[in-house]
Amino acid sequence: MFLLQKIEELMMEYHDARYAVGEFVLHEQSNLHKYTINQIAEYSYTSKATVVRFAKTLGFDGWKEFMKAFISEMKYLEQHKADADVNYPFDAKSSVNEIIDSIKKVQIESIQDSADLLDVEMLEKAVHYLIKAKHIIIFGLSPNIFIGELFRRKMITIKKQVDIAKLGEMGIISNTLTEDDCAIMISYSGNNEHAEPMCYIPTLLENKVSVIGITSGGDNYMRKELDCVLTMSSKERLYTKISNFATEESLQYIFNVLFSCYFAKHYQDNNLYKLQNSKILESSRWAVLKSMKDE
Repeated sequence: MFLLQKIEELMMEYHDARYAVGEFVLHEQSNLHKYTINQIAEYSYTSKATVVRFAKTLGFDGWKEFMKAFISEMKYLEQHKADADVNYPFDAKSSVNEIIDSIKKVQIESIQDSADLLDVEMLEKAVHYLIKAKHIIIFGLSPNIFIGELFRRKMITIKKQVDIAKLGEMGIISNTLTEDDCAIMISYSGNNEHAEPMCYIPTLLENKVSVIGITSGGDNYMRKELDCVLTMSSKERLYTKISNFATEESLQYIFNVLFSCYFAKHYQDNNLYKLQNSKILESSRWAVLKSMKDE
């Protein structure tokens, strides 16, 4: 989780003077380096002590350490600036054609960013976990879990059992899994260790379950606990946005890569099984377009 996202998370949790500091930081993020700590306290109607407490709440020793990390993140975001704003790709004045173009850019850039962030060694470890698992369970919340459902659908077409852990049953399911199983844990923030599904990571690890984490970049709880983590495109804010355009596209891309790498390990067998079953189960389907028809 990046700093901007951590600040948003802090503002959701704390509604004291630290909220006012966070609001000022987000509003003035491009120019924050120009302000002294005294000016920030003055303009946010707080105090110097509150500004320091704000930084410490985020895990820094003080304001100077926070600013060093914040400036570094701003430079990174500037160097990797997207053509479209992932949080607000359009506004009230945007035309239909502008919206079409903006959403296209957001999704393409999200896929490119996700591909750049994929660690091949980590991906191979994740595929190994899937191959050796007798049972695969996906843990996550809406809307991420719906994208996990598409992955589940693909996997069962090649005879690999995958299930979705439902809300209210995650605790029971996590207790039933063993070292022969694999869990896929999805959390964009990757930081709320006391809420579902993150709170079940200790149980899964205690049961020696192989766990694949999918989360945003930066430091978070998931990365500290798991040895196999795949990184989603991380430019989207937690709350201040129109929708999850970028993260949904990123997550779907990661799942498609996971499925494809798994498929490729036993390409001939998987392809034969899928084709044979498709002909039987989908024999009633027919195509209008010539390009869609099988020979």
